[in-house]
Amino acid sequence: MAEPDLPSPAARELFREVLAQGGRLRLTDIRPEDEPAVRQLADLGLLDLRIADSSYSAVNPRVVSERLGTDLRERSAQLLARAALVPELLDDLAQAYDAAPRRAEPVGGVQRVTDTGEIRHLLSQFARDHPHEVLSAQPGKVHPPAHRADSLAQTRRYIAMGGAIRTLYEPQARLAREHVEFAVESVKAGSRIRVLNAVFTRALIFDRTVAVIPAAPDNSEAVVVEEPVMVAYMADVFEQQWRRAQTVDWEALAAGPAAPVAHDQVGRLLAQGLTQRAIASRLGLSERTVAAHIARLRELYDAETLFQLGWQMQGIHRDPTS
Repeated sequence: MAEPDLPSPAARELFREVLAQGGRLRLTDIRPEDEPAVRQLADLGLLDLRIADSSYSAVNPRVVSERLGTDLRERSAQLLARAALVPELLDDLAQAYDAAPRRAEPVGGVQRVTDTGEIRHLLSQFARDHPHEVLSAQPGKVHPPAHRADSLAQTRRYIAMGGAIRTLYEPQARLAREHVEFAVESVKAGSRIRVLNAVFTRALIFDRTVAVIPAAPDNSEAVVVEEPVMVAYMADVFEQQWRRAQTVDWEALAAGPAAPVAHDQVGRLLAQGLTQRAIASRLGLSERTVAAHIARLRELYDAETLFQLGWQMQGIHRDPTS
């Protein structure tokens, strides 16, 4: 049984009209534009067709509500019963998955992988098996063009399932159009990306349980680390780097060179204590445009109030000679 839809606004209005006319709607009186509403009311049971009279009769919505509620409760009970059987039905496949030789046993919590296809396969597998958090340090080239769409799709799926992704880029990533465009789409999906102005090593850490780092300069080989102390250390290093990294308005970068300049100017004037109206007047912008920049800055810096944002801007734009 398909789940019923509630009456549309047009169907509700038509039902009121039928009630106002005595609760009866003759087939000959149905207007062409009302036919979808009539079908919906009839499907729900709010209109009952009387063939002998060639007309519909209005049905008490309380009666329909009770019937639909009973149907939904019965369907819910059936779905819950089926859901309880799913683990048992797939248990043999789950055991086969656990027993499959996905890779050689690690030695000392570390395993080297020398095939790029196997590396990509392991990364996908780790993302599925560790669905809560990914810490990603990505210096240099982020994704080859051939794999960019697939990487973005995986990012969206991971976040849609409730996972969180944080990524570090090098500063030059802001100068590469393909990196900026990828970052824009990733951030829209819910990922967080910052820029770290320091030397750091490529790494992927899944749920602080397993990490993957390169074992060759061209990233053709990788090392999988599962030793808990080593993974915890790598996660701690990432957190320190994340705190030092800078937030970036990737959408402003993608829009062109003028947008980041205005964005930065708004932040600097906020740091000086100017109001939204004063900033608009100083920069020759509309208050609506300034408000949009401020909203983006609040989002970037997790500022709950304008006062908190101004205080954070003071820290960022403080004169180093003062």
